[in-house]
Amino acid sequence: MKKYLDENFLLTTETAKRLYFDFAEKMPVFDYHNHLSAKDIAEHRRFTNLTELWLETDHYKWRAMRAAGIDESLITGNAPAFEKFKAWAEVMPGLVGSPLHHWCHLELQRYFGIYEVLTPKTAENIWEQTCRILEGEGFDTVSLLEKMNVRVLCTTDDPADSLEWHRMIRQDKTIPFKVLPSFRPDKYCVKDADCSALCEKYGTDRVDEALIKALDFFCENGCICADFGAGEFSDNPLLRMLAAEYKRRSIVMQIHLGPMRNVNPKIMGSFGRDGGCDSIGPAIDPIEVAGFLSALQEQDALPKTVLYNLNPSDNRMLATLAGDFAPDVLFGAAWWFNDHIRGIKSQLLELMETGSLASTAGMLTDSRSFTSFVRHEYYRRILCALIGEQVEEGLYPDDMETLGILVKNICYENAEAFFSK
Repeated sequence: MKKYLDENFLLTTETAKRLYFDFAEKMPVFDYHNHLSAKDIAEHRRFTNLTELWLETDHYKWRAMRAAGIDESLITGNAPAFEKFKAWAEVMPGLVGSPLHHWCHLELQRYFGIYEVLTPKTAENIWEQTCRILEGEGFDTVSLLEKMNVRVLCTTDDPADSLEWHRMIRQDKTIPFKVLPSFRPDKYCVKDADCSALCEKYGTDRVDEALIKALDFFCENGCICADFGAGEFSDNPLLRMLAAEYKRRSIVMQIHLGPMRNVNPKIMGSFGRDGGCDSIGPAIDPIEVAGFLSALQEQDALPKTVLYNLNPSDNRMLATLAGDFAPDVLFGAAWWFNDHIRGIKSQLLELMETGSLASTAGMLTDSRSFTSFVRHEYYRRILCALIGEQVEEGLYPDDMETLGILVKNICYENAEAFFSK
């Protein structure tokens, strides 16, 4: 019987194995979009159990638990920590083909050295083992990130944020990587937005002025990128204004297209935003996206930009559209509901077939979990497997030197170059 998640997981050819173990595996991580807590990093937070580490903020897992009929008290409620973990273990055997099954077991292996499969029968033993391990050295937030060779990570931050935790991190000489704030102005760019706190903070009654002052403050604190994920973007005067400011400050603009957010009113009412009740929206209008980018370029106001899509039917359209504005615009990594084997392959194939695989900036976690960085390994294995197939089917030369440079660039170097000021 084949061992589950062995060292050659997803690496189906000899070329893939060489590419992964000789090049991809050794590369550091530049995670340019995540939702990690800067406070948790600044305070070197320690977790006492897997419920805190895995289930406290992970809406991917919450969705799977709801689909399995788990009571909400065991998901976002006040049930005891072990009961929540047992409920998660009950869900695991049903996650055939799910990236959640892969990620959880990669996390058990990479962080804890546990190769046992999580099931209802093994839940208690794994719980006890991990609780003991978490008590030891090397399992605070900083150590968990260092273990995955993280060099740079960009959090997602409200323009009204004080960035006190980012400043504390920068002053902490024991933290060996950069934690940079990302400017996320969504909630101030929608109709009837409550901008009072932001305007008061920056001493103005105009939201555009407040946003510019906030952006200056973010740049003073190391900001290199901005995110935007609200529905309307092409006719949004504040976003157009901000894009020009990003260009002037060499800030990378990341636009997340296609989600329907907070669809379930019951969860929204009891838990609030980010409760795991977002879904894929309709296909994007390519004329709208192209018009937005074209108008910015005509005004010399188009910053370096990454386009992400949630609806997979938009892959080819965005891959080709990004190519129209190359090298300043990139087609982003497989995002959210697409960050599984098929979704990542699809994104990479579109780049191979309609653009340039060599220019992609690799993967991101888009996560609130401090052990989610195995997703970079997951991506890298899929990348090497796909390139390996090309070589062994005679579709690309067996030139390991060239391929090694390609893989290293995609895994790290391209992101570092694209997001540098």
